[in-house]
Amino acid sequence: LILGSVLISTLLWARPLNPFVALCACTMAACGLLGMCDDYKKVKEKKADGISGRQKLLWQVAIALVAACFIYYKPEVSAVGATHQQLTDGAGFCLGNTPLSIGALCFPLWKFPLLNLHWLIIPFFAFIIVGCSNAVNLTDGLDGLATGCTISTALAYAVLAYLAHRFYIATEYLVIPHNPYLGELSVFLFALVGACFGFLWFNCHPAKVFMGDTGSLAIGGALGSAAICTKQELMLIIIGGVFVMEAMSVILQVGSFKLRRKRIFRMAPIHHHFELAGWHENQVITRFWILSIMLALFGLALLKIA
Repeated sequence: LILGSVLISTLLWARPLNPFVALCACTMAACGLLGMCDDYKKVKEKKADGISGRQKLLWQVAIALVAACFIYYKPEVSAVGATHQQLTDGAGFCLGNTPLSIGALCFPLWKFPLLNLHWLIIPFFAFIIVGCSNAVNLTDGLDGLATGCTISTALAYAVLAYLAHRFYIATEYLVIPHNPYLGELSVFLFALVGACFGFLWFNCHPAKVFMGDTGSLAIGGALGSAAICTKQELMLIIIGGVFVMEAMSVILQVGSFKLRRKRIFRMAPIHHHFELAGWHENQVITRFWILSIMLALFGLALLKIA
């Protein structure tokens, strides 16, 4: 439902050939298709685990690497391989009045990049997409939890994309990476926000419909791609902090058990820890929503504070 709503709205209201829109839409569709295959095996073929974890990860990495290579070599996004005319027309990003390499990493609280990874940014981009996709999937464990957190995260990146495409605001006022093609990306992200609001009506507790891997992997792929497209990859740690917290709780739990034979949390992902601590499901969901909204607003505030 979410995937179809977003893609149809994007085709109607955005320019599908815009490189950022095409990247996010195709990544979302590919991740959604992978999730659909997983859900199909669980429901129709009665396989509890669906696609094996190793196979799923390999497909995710393949999708992410294709997306990463696209954004690295596309002239409108990166100056790598751009012709003289494309450079003249404003190919690639700029920070202030200075061209910005697609391999540069922009850190929160620092206006100018401290590190340029060059072509090594490709595996880093792939890591962002795969990590975000799995993080949303792990968060989708309570009715409406992942959907509500997606709304605040996607809305923050939609605002960020719109600001980044406005030349004066991006280059003079906020001094954030600017690219004139980013305006259309905000349309895609607002479509995702709208789709999630509609879905949440039926997904809130007690849920009548469920996201499944089809929705969660697709949403994670879209959010990871959006973070890359706006050159605010590391800001995702703040704006998407709830997703990061959920994923890290699983990593820490598994790592601790394998190394020390002890568990850090009562249960992972961490939303189940709070359930076992006595919080009602609605309390966990609502408080995580509030935390997600606060982190999204804090992330946007950092654009000016820095």
